[in-house]
Amino acid sequence: MDPMPVHDMPWWRWRSNVRSALHMLSDPSFQQDCWATGRPGYGDVTDAVYRLVEDTWLDNWSAEKYVGTIFRDSQEAALVDTAVLRVLRIMHQVGADAPVASYMEHHGWSEAVRAARDAHVRLATNDGDDPDEAPRSLDVLAIMLHSV
Repeated sequence: MDPMPVHDMPWWRWRSNVRSALHMLSDPSFQQDCWATGRPGYGDVTDAVYRLVEDTWLDNWSAEKYVGTIFRDSQEAALVDTAVLRVLRIMHQVGADAPVASYMEHHGWSEAVRAARDAHVRLATNDGDDPDEAPRSLDVLAIMLHSV
């Protein structure tokens, strides 16, 4: 399988950031092993949310706006919208600087993780990647974003 980023999308760097964030937000084992323990190189929940909405402004408008540039189709966009809304709702409730445990213990976290997983699987599969592969570190992501 070809590794991310997918260079056939016009805004593949933004897609790579969104995919990375969704991947981390969708993996409870990763969250326990990396975020909860403060493992260097993987950021935290706030960092993932920032990558998810930083350049895309998905906190202000629908992913549908980016079909053909970041997202391949309306189904990808709809799944991303659902994940963004669920994660942002929790972020606003617990606070952007809350400890990782505050997110993971939130009553809606499992729904947010499930929505992120649905979006992650769809994007990874459409890119020809294995959705069950472990999330890449932020250093690896940075290297990939500067390639090509």
